[in-house]
Amino acid sequence: MLSIFYKENGKILVSQSEKEFPKLDLEAVVWIDLVDPRGEEKRAVEAFLGTEIQSRAQAEEIESSSRYFETDDAIFANTNFLTPGPDEYMMQAVSFTIVDDTLTTLREVPLRSFTELQRRLQVNPKQYPSGFSVFASILDQRVDLDADMIELLSKEISQYAKQINDQEDIDQELLIDISQMQENTMIVRENVVDKQRLISNLMRSTKVPRTLENRLNVLLQDISSLLSHTNFCFERLEYLQDTVVGLINLEQNKIMKILAVVSVFLMPPTLIAGFYGMNVRLPIISADEPNANIWNWVIIIGLMALSCLLVWILFRRKKML
Repeated sequence: MLSIFYKENGKILVSQSEKEFPKLDLEAVVWIDLVDPRGEEKRAVEAFLGTEIQSRAQAEEIESSSRYFETDDAIFANTNFLTPGPDEYMMQAVSFTIVDDTLTTLREVPLRSFTELQRRLQVNPKQYPSGFSVFASILDQRVDLDADMIELLSKEISQYAKQINDQEDIDQELLIDISQMQENTMIVRENVVDKQRLISNLMRSTKVPRTLENRLNVLLQDISSLLSHTNFCFERLEYLQDTVVGLINLEQNKIMKILAVVSVFLMPPTLIAGFYGMNVRLPIISADEPNANIWNWVIIIGLMALSCLLVWILFRRKKML
């Protein structure tokens, strides 16, 4: 899909046809937005700008040197925009191309930052005199959305902390959830660092109007605070993870303690039962006396009970029970 935003009579109009390009001047076009474009649309935009637009593979390039570069006529920048999923965040590559004062964006999916800005663009056209101002507004909205994501992460971390403090459902699944939350936090942080790198490159560029310098500085300050917040969230998750592991270990130690105590309780009776189970003449009662079998059984059971009692007294004195 193609959207062309151009100035006319103090307003910003929009066209969605590549056939409109021959009627337009490059100076009048503020923003060209390409969403999963057809080949004809992309070629028409490249012919209008006089330069090639980066492919999806170039937009997804992870090397920092390939994510921002300039030529004599244009600025090329690539960054990722996060989209929240049911369990994890997904990164969507977005490519920016600025020729003179005209911004061109290339993406594969609809993004909230772009949709909201397109509404504002037509309502307040004076706030967006050039493609650079549109670019700065996109970055501004993206940083705001990243801040919202970090705030949501912080709330979810607080819920996990409450669950741990209340000792509710502390098991392996909780550890997996915390691990996934750590992964989400790192993805958000990586995304914010990518914006920081992009804005820093823009501030060093001689093509960017100096009127945007203060705005970009404010964005860098916002990003710095977001990075501090993500670091705090990650440290808090590590603390919660250690706490959960400690609680699980304590629970397992309690189980092992019970098993050890039961084993120790049964060891003396087992020894006595094994001793008197031998097929030999045994002491205490002669087999020739009347009711010898009954008294043998009573004495052996008594010895077993006495041994258990002695073990219990010993454990109580050692404060092991």
